Amino acid sequence: MTALVIVGDVLLDRDVEGAVHRLSPDAPVPVVDDCHDRVRAGGAGLAATLAARAGHQVQLVTAIGRDAAGDLVREHLADAGVEIIDVGLTGDTPEKVRVRAGTRTLLRLDRTQRGASRPASATPRARAAVRMAPAVLVADYGYGIAADAALRSELTGRATRAPVVWDPHTRGPAPVPGTTLVTPNRAEATRFVPEVAGVGLGADSERARRLRRRWDVTAVCVTLGDEGAVLALRQGLPYVIGASPAVGDPCGAGDCFAVAATAALADGASAPRAVEHAVAQASAFVAHGGLDGVDRAPGDRHEPSLADAASTVARVRAAGGVVVATGGCFDLLHAGHVELLRAARALGDCLVVCLNSDASVRRLKGAGRPIVGEADRAAVLESLACVDAVEVFDEDTPATALRRLRPDVFVKGSDYAGRELQEQAVLGEWGGETVLVPILEGRSTTTLIQRALADAG
Repeated sequence: MTALVIVGDVLLDRDVEGAVHRLSPDAPVPVVDDCHDRVRAGGAGLAATLAARAGHQVQLVTAIGRDAAGDLVREHLADAGVEIIDVGLTGDTPEKVRVRAGTRTLLRLDRTQRGASRPASATPRARAAVRMAPAVLVADYGYGIAADAALRSELTGRATRAPVVWDPHTRGPAPVPGTTLVTPNRAEATRFVPEVAGVGLGADSERARRLRRRWDVTAVCVTLGDEGAVLALRQGLPYVIGASPAVGDPCGAGDCFAVAATAALADGASAPRAVEHAVAQASAFVAHGGLDGVDRAPGDRHEPSLADAASTVARVRAAGGVVVATGGCFDLLHAGHVELLRAARALGDCLVVCLNSDASVRRLKGAGRPIVGEADRAAVLESLACVDAVEVFDEDTPATALRRLRPDVFVKGSDYAGRELQEQAVLGEWGGETVLVPILEGRSTTTLIQRALADAG
């Protein structure tokens, strides 16, 4: 994997999480009960953690206070395998606190204001790290390290020889001339270029073009959240890169985007290819749990789509919606499958497909199955508008997955009429319903395989 140097402001992120069941008698505000804290390295520290988790060798040039918050940041970065190059901070380590209930943030507190703490001057070791870096990401959070004159001089020189990506902040300095790629989000670009009015692709593209010229950089990419990104280069029309819709907490997706773009450029990708890769990585980051995934220990086992399914179910349930699930192998997807999935989705507010893993299919169908591997089967299902999430399971039945997700309704095709279903007993544990829906007759994967073999013979 690529060696990356990340330059930027480190924060301590703290999530205070609990449950809301009532309003306060003192004021019309929610009461958060059963609270517990989760802390992580934030700001450039989050970018460094994500890069290290992706397998990159990471050096982080930053400024950390000599306080309890700073100690926690150092501990989390060390656990992630990040090499810290600390120039020193005069004051307290900035801390951001989110008060959350379920999947929703109720309040954010910033415990250290900008200007209250300042980074010390860049050390020779910090300057050398930038000077020799195969690729650099500047993750500016507006607390001062990106404004250091010595570091800016090194960054300007490095930008002529290696990829430099700059994730800017409206209270930070401009990127150095010659930067390879600058990645403001839509809100930041709007503040940087207030003279461009309006919303939409045309306005976003014009802001990207103006910022590229103003900063004298190679490319500017305005990130648009779940709409993707628009990229302006020195010449030619802007590139528009769409995103796969993803439901979840977007906090941290910008850091994920910047890290992925930097790594792709370091590996020789063009700016459009690097942005395309970064959009896909940021979408996957949100879909698979966002910061919840960061908070897991690196060695924790993680099912490919568990976080997506769980977060989808939590979101729908929090809104009072109905959660529907179905299950099966879905090998060689055909019209009968699609009809069942559409009918199932119509029964509620989200549909989770519990998908037999490759090993599970082999036990059920024989050594020649599945024809299509679980990753591709999941990808095809997730591309359907009627499917909100997919969870792969290894057992012969989805009973364990269903107990985790606790859907309100479980759906099978009418070809199961008269059979005793284990899922019915499982859903009965929490009062869920198991139902049948009509199917298209004569459609099956086995029939398709037999016809293909007959034609081949």
